[in-house]
This record gives sequence, structure tokens and C-alpha cells, in this order.
Amino acid sequence: MSQVVSLKLYNQSNDKNNSQIVIFQKNVATDFDELSIAWRVIQNLGRGNYHPFTYSLALDVSANDSWNNFTPTFDASPGELWDMSLTSSGNELQLSTSPATSPEEVQVRNALPQGAIDANVFRDNLLLATKTSIAPGQKAVFKFKPTIFIGVASQIQQGKVMDSAIISDINTEISLLGIKSADIVMSGGGPGTSSTPFHFTLQNVTRL
Repeated sequence: MSQVVSLKLYNQSNDKNNSQIVIFQKNVATDFDELSIAWRVIQNLGRGNYHPFTYSLALDVSANDSWNNFTPTFDASPGELWDMSLTSSGNELQLSTSPATSPEEVQVRNALPQGAIDANVFRDNLLLATKTSIAPGQKAVFKFKPTIFIGVASQIQQGKVMDSAIISDINTEISLLGIKSADIVMSGGGPGTSSTPFHFTLQNVTRL
């Protein structure tokens, strides 16, 4: 059974704008800054309230093809290579008999004779990352550090790609390595000249 980190986000800020709090991860397997998915978007969290959520170390993978067919999601582990292949019943996503080229990556290869595919990775049943328009013979690579990025934003949709300007504005990175449970406390914000930047700190940490 995969490890699950239990978290609570507490709003102890001075925010009066009912801001959204977005949590995401960055795919560190790619050399360039690809756009990240809003993994979780927490809304309407009043001051003094908290929002519980989990971070599972387990990942799931799925794919969809250019004919708008979607595969089921499958448990995926680092070091695995998944192939989208043409079978007697049609296109199917299957675990390859070969491993991934890196033991730290989940890889999805387009093994179809024609047609591009999209590869999707999920954590806690929520879309975490996606790679689109993978041509036949090409593959998507996914690798995530046990850290989350968290910040305040607006007009964000959970499960959707975020604007690069929003991603660059969110610099708070929280490591969950070796943690069983913890509170994330949001402070700062507020109106007028006394306003300070939003700040996120890890408190009440229980380690494995």
C-alpha cells in the first residue's frame, strides 16, 4: 500500500479577497519549463478555517489518442514504460516488457503506427501533469520530486494548464519527504499599506 501524507491547509492570513490557493508540482524530467497543471485549487477558505487533503506517493497513468478515445487509468511506478499500441481490439495502453530508460521516471511511448497521443499522470485521482501531441515513436517522460508548490492566484481551474506568468509568481516550494502528516499555515496578505506577501509554512509535522 502506498504511503499517503495527510495535510491540512489553515487560513491564518489577512486576505479579504477570498483568493484561490493553488497547489501543483513540476515535471522535473524535462529540460525546459513546460506549463504545469493546477493539481488542487482550494476555494472559499475563510479566515480561521482549514482544508484537509492528501498527497499520495502513488501515481496513475492514462492516455488518449487522436480518435478521441481515452484509456482507463493504471497504477504506475517510477521505472515503468507504458506503450500505447494497436491491438486486435484497437488502441490500448499496456505496460511494456521493457523498463523505462530511467528508474526515476514514468514513461509513456506512442507505439501506434499512426496518430499522435496525449499522456496523462494523476495523483490522488486528480490530473497532475500532461504531455500532448506525442508522435508515433516518441515518448513522454514524467518525474516528480516529493515537493509541492503552493500560492495564491485567481481564475484558476483545477485540472487545467496554468498560465506561465502565474507559475513564475508562485515560488513557495514545500518538501513532503519523510512526512506522515503536517499543517500548512497561510499568513500575510490583507488590504492597504499594511499588506504583506502571502506566506506558507509547515507546522505540526509528524515524520515517518
